[in-house]
Amino acid sequence: MTRRFLVSSLALVAVATSSVIEAHPGHRTRGTRSTTTQPVGTHGVSGQGTMRFRVLYGSEKLPEPARQVLTSAHGGFAVDRRPGRGEVYFSLPGVGLLRINRDLQRIDTVATHADMRDVNLHNTTLWEASDGTPYLTMPANDAGRVFTTTLSGELVNTLAPPTRRDDLGHRTVNDYFAAEGTFNPTDVEHFDGRLYVTTGYSDLDWVLTARLTNERPVQASWSDLSFGGRGTTAGLFGTGHGITLVDGVTPRLEIADRPHAEIDRFSVDGTYLSTLGLPAGAFPCDIDYAGGYAVVGALYGQDRSKGAPVYVLQNDRVVSEIWPKEELGLEGFQHIHNAVITQVDGRFYIIVQSWNPGDFAVLEQVLEPS
Repeated sequence: MTRRFLVSSLALVAVATSSVIEAHPGHRTRGTRSTTTQPVGTHGVSGQGTMRFRVLYGSEKLPEPARQVLTSAHGGFAVDRRPGRGEVYFSLPGVGLLRINRDLQRIDTVATHADMRDVNLHNTTLWEASDGTPYLTMPANDAGRVFTTTLSGELVNTLAPPTRRDDLGHRTVNDYFAAEGTFNPTDVEHFDGRLYVTTGYSDLDWVLTARLTNERPVQASWSDLSFGGRGTTAGLFGTGHGITLVDGVTPRLEIADRPHAEIDRFSVDGTYLSTLGLPAGAFPCDIDYAGGYAVVGALYGQDRSKGAPVYVLQNDRVVSEIWPKEELGLEGFQHIHNAVITQVDGRFYIIVQSWNPGDFAVLEQVLEPS
């Protein structure tokens, strides 16, 4: 997940942090849900309050090679939130990288190295080096690699799985890789010269870290900070799926724990802080922030016979539920794998991807006439 710049939303960060801190050690409070968020769609509109959305376009906007492989989609988006930018990056196996331009009106393929074009790049993060150079980093869950490229697609680093020679900072993790345990990275974040890698598709399910030992050329090596692990108590995961950096006065990492219907919050040194609960039955894949709101794409909703929702949150409360399949007629959206939120000319847009089958859409906020 791409790095989140929340300078304009520090109030949200402060409220969000304070509202979910543990009352007592090991006791987690749940995020509250608005009493007005029962999904009600009208004429191709889904959501509640000011965060109601309709389909701007679907897969018909994708380049033809991308449409041909879309059913295999199993990844996520990164929004370039640098001032004056706004492009969105993602990938599809068999095609490689794609870029949506800043006004969301054009989607182009990006030349992609053969090593990463045909594997599954499970999510995308965009980060800046100390000199301001932007990079994309993407985990290949099936290939057990973490790839870093320029925005033009040039492959500049491939991080291989840890080995018995790497000290990852915890005996459980070191023993796992000494025994040649599988490395299945699901997401990556960057902060202050360090990559944070979730491993929720493996039996390990820890967050691993790698230090950027050089930026030009990009070089990285595994480091001795690991945290998390599989379990049901505070700070442990059922499946640690997505990771998001909330950048502000006190940066933090937010990890989507799918089967526990929650977002677990950690300091950048791996200290567990708190948990944000989501509606029971939700399987959150990731969380993304912009403009005082957050969106969470869910693999399931409360009723698994239905398609899955996108939850819109404000101050840690669900204020709107978007149902792409039931209310917007997007039949491919049985399971949502990733969603991001962005703004163009004062209007919010949600870019969303489904899995099994894969599908793609851009949703546009419905604004009331002024």
